[in-house]
Formats: sequence, C-alpha cells, structure tokens
Amino acid sequence: MSTHDQIETNRANWDERVSDHLVAYKAAEFADDPSANRVMFEAKVMAPHLPDGSLTGLDVVHLQCHIGVDSISLARLGARVVGTDFSGDAIAAATSLAARAGVDASFVQTSNEDAPDQLGRQFDVVYTTVGVLAWLPDLTTWARAVERLLKPGGLFFLYEAHPMVMTLQYDRQDTALVVTEPYFGAGEAQRFDSGTTYASDTLLTNRTTYEWPHSLDEIFTSILAAGLQIEAFHEYTAMPWEPIPNLVKTPAGYALADGNERVPMMFSIAARKHHHPSR
Repeated sequence: MSTHDQIETNRANWDERVSDHLVAYKAAEFADDPSANRVMFEAKVMAPHLPDGSLTGLDVVHLQCHIGVDSISLARLGARVVGTDFSGDAIAAATSLAARAGVDASFVQTSNEDAPDQLGRQFDVVYTTVGVLAWLPDLTTWARAVERLLKPGGLFFLYEAHPMVMTLQYDRQDTALVVTEPYFGAGEAQRFDSGTTYASDTLLTNRTTYEWPHSLDEIFTSILAAGLQIEAFHEYTAMPWEPIPNLVKTPAGYALADGNERVPMMFSIAARKHHHPSR
C-alpha cells in the first residue's frame, strides 16, 4: 500500500473518531466552561520562551488540532488561534466548539505540508502536542512546513510521547518493561487493526491505522535541518494517557507505579526561527 493510501486510511479512522471523542473529551461541557483549560502544563513549559511569559496577543497555529479542545484552551490564554487538521469531520467539530465557547479560534482542513500555502501567513507560535508525530511518514517536510509557518523570531513548541516509551510491549499483564516495538522507524509504517482509540472502548468501523516510529535523532535532525534553533529540551516521567498497562494516575498524569526513573514518558522541545539579518 502506498503512503498516500495509508494516510487516507488514517483519515477515515480519524473522521470516525470525532463523534466518540466529543463524548469522551466532554467537549460540550468544556466549551461551556470559560475557566476550563487543558494546556496549562504546556503553557508553563512555553512561558520562558514567550514575550512576557504569556500567549496574550500572539498569533498561534495549532497543527493537528483534532476537535480543537486544546486550540480553545490556547485562545482562553489570550492567543489568536488557527487550528489545522487533515480530518474534515474534526475541523467541523472544532469550528462548532469554538463558536460555542466564544473564543478567537478558527479552523482549516489541511495537511501540515500544505498549511503554509493554504494559510498564506506566518505566526508567532507553531504549537503541536501529544500523539502527533506517529501519524507523519516524513518529518523533513513537517519541519520545513513549521519553519515556513513561523515569523522570524517565532517559537515552535512540541510536546509529545517519548519514542522510548512507545517501544515498550503494550499488551503485557505484568509490570515488566519489555522492548518489542521499533525505536528507529526507517520510514516503515506499523499497521494496527485494534479498531479502538485511546479515549474509549468504542469499536470503529474503520479499524485499521498506520503509524510511523520516529527516534529522537530523527526528530532533532529534522528540526535543525529546517533551520530552527533549539532552545530547550525536557523529558518527563508522566503522560496524559496509558500507552502501556499498569500505570497509575498521578497529579502529573499517568506514571509507573514505582521506579519511574526507568523510562521517559514524554518530552518537549522549544525551538526558535532565526531573525534574518537585513542586507
């Protein structure tokens, strides 16, 4: 199967996820509560890299925004937000939720690589987080699109599952940490046919998905090759969902019950687009 066909298979799956995720995320209740916000941790990590430590008044593009809950959260912190996603159903849901929430956020259906041309503008911040990179077959074009979307001096922020935790066997019944999945992806997609998503046990009709592993080497190299300067890199011992069994819920997210120093769960990168000198 071609990469194009794999992406279209993923799109059908993500279109079907929307109605289920609107319920699982309690999206209507979230939109109706002006105090609700789901990006406070990310905002805290970004703060040292933002003017006055705040998103207020900044133009932000949120790539792979899904149904827009995090986009609305960014807008509630004062940003002017444009969310993008390859799923038309997700974009329709996000548009409706933002209108219901009454925030400054709009949404456009586009792939990451087409976003610079389709949006036709640049932003103070390119923001993308949690479960995004595995759906991209090629990080080189992704990072180039990020660079094109940024204003000179603009910030790129990525918060994502650590590649190491994604190598661990996910169907174990004990607490052992066993590496069974690839760390170096080599451009080959992994096929999954579980038919369920991370948010619920609903069985989807479009059951098949394709995901591409990406090592830290590949992630860093793509960002640097695009001309961005990395300002910060952090690793974390908790994450927002359970990719492996026997994690425990903590105030910081799901973590190993003991010995959480054994494996990183999440990481973040803050990178800057250079100011081009005048000639």
